[in-house]
Amino acid sequence: MTPRFWNLRGGALSLAQILTVVCPAYTLFGYNQSGLGSLLSLSDWVKHFPQIDTVNTTGAQASHNATIQGVVVATFTLGALPGCLSCSYTADKFGRRPVIFLGGLLALIGQILEVSSFQLPQLIVGRTILGAGIGMLSGTVPTWQSECSSSKNRGKHIVLDGLFIALGYMLQAWIDFGFYQFKTGPVTWRAPIAIPVVFEIILLVSIIFLPESPRWLVRQNRVVEAREVLASFRDLPEDSSEVSGEIAGIESSLEETAQSAASLMDLFKMGEDRLLYRFSICILLQFFQQMSGGNLISVYSSVIFKQGLGMDTPTALALSGGTLTWKFLSCFVSFFTIDRFGRRVALMVSGGGMALCMLGLAVATSFPHSNYAAQIVSVLFVFLFNFFIPIGFLGANFLYCTEVAPIRLRVAMSSISTANHWLWNFVVTMITPVAIKTIGYKYYIVYACIGAFVPITVYFLYPETMGRSLEEIDVIFRESPSVWATVRFANQRPIETIPELPREDKKNEVEHEEYSTGSISK
Repeated sequence: MTPRFWNLRGGALSLAQILTVVCPAYTLFGYNQSGLGSLLSLSDWVKHFPQIDTVNTTGAQASHNATIQGVVVATFTLGALPGCLSCSYTADKFGRRPVIFLGGLLALIGQILEVSSFQLPQLIVGRTILGAGIGMLSGTVPTWQSECSSSKNRGKHIVLDGLFIALGYMLQAWIDFGFYQFKTGPVTWRAPIAIPVVFEIILLVSIIFLPESPRWLVRQNRVVEAREVLASFRDLPEDSSEVSGEIAGIESSLEETAQSAASLMDLFKMGEDRLLYRFSICILLQFFQQMSGGNLISVYSSVIFKQGLGMDTPTALALSGGTLTWKFLSCFVSFFTIDRFGRRVALMVSGGGMALCMLGLAVATSFPHSNYAAQIVSVLFVFLFNFFIPIGFLGANFLYCTEVAPIRLRVAMSSISTANHWLWNFVVTMITPVAIKTIGYKYYIVYACIGAFVPITVYFLYPETMGRSLEEIDVIFRESPSVWATVRFANQRPIETIPELPREDKKNEVEHEEYSTGSISK
């Protein structure tokens, strides 16, 4: 077998991987997650799906329709949950590329069903299949990407993926606004739903010609192919000492993993590795990501502006596009700070800022819709919220979960914590239309209270991981006097304290580092 990979090598091959698979996968994530939020009040949409009309209904009927609307929008995340969980088995058994291809194919099928819908059941089925495909991509693409790349700048690597998610949000908002100018007809909503098909086709075609994960190939005893893949990515001869050393490190890592294999039940036991503690802070972090309001603002920004603030549809759509564009630009703040100030600072600043913005939004929206000053302040807090969330909770939360997970349970812990992200994503997406319709500004107080716990929890329970090898992070959790003393123990421990490793162990450490960014979603 002599794969050519478009005759690309080194940085050119890595760039092709990012632009043709990673970027489309995460752009699809952001685009489709928020894809229906701006379409729910369009006249032709309401005509086709009157069961979820909350614009032309009142009283009990409006409340009932809002509930159904939340369920329909949330079916995307309902499909993504099992899709993501399945990757912990399928990606190891069949390989990363086949699962990515299948995820892209399901996304394409779901997109076609959704865009061709004339009845609500077809829309629900299409959206569920679409969610399953995106869930598979979110659980497999980052693992495949990290296993093919070097370990430098782990934080920037993950934040770049978050930037692509924000790009999807931004494109969706402006495309919806652009097609709204047609005022009436199916083009106002069918065209925006159809556009992601382009990204799905690019992904499906590209993944055929790109290489498989070298780590998975070695695991299948296909060492010759793994050597060729590594040589292509590193732009080195196949018989070079660097490639041989990396292959040896991968083999050594797999041997160690096999010797210390653990079951999923170990995640619920403390043990000497404090697995329950590490698993719990991962689960809690993904809970905070959703229940601090991230998905609320991204998916329902136009609904907040229209129904929560009483703005007309064109103004609501334009402001939604503006806030999501600002969110995309704000991602660059995290890109330049995540490996400079650390994970703890990023998470505390992000969580505290989101809580303050939610509190401000609750106060501002408590005034009547006719209060123009209150409307301006409300919009300001939405913009500020979209500045704070990318700092820590549009990538750093996923990065941290992969860093604190032990190597033998990294895939399991990452996939389960990401599935937990999708679970709360489903909850927020489902209840938001009903909550905005019934309790209004009080809904934001819930997110403000939960977000206020983020800085406190991170300060006491989340040790800093920046600059430390994965082995050193393991040592910190094992040797800390107690759970409550882990943060202080990590702060007092110099980064360079692990004794000089033998040559083979160094290779193993490099391999561990490359596998560290195993799952996302953002």
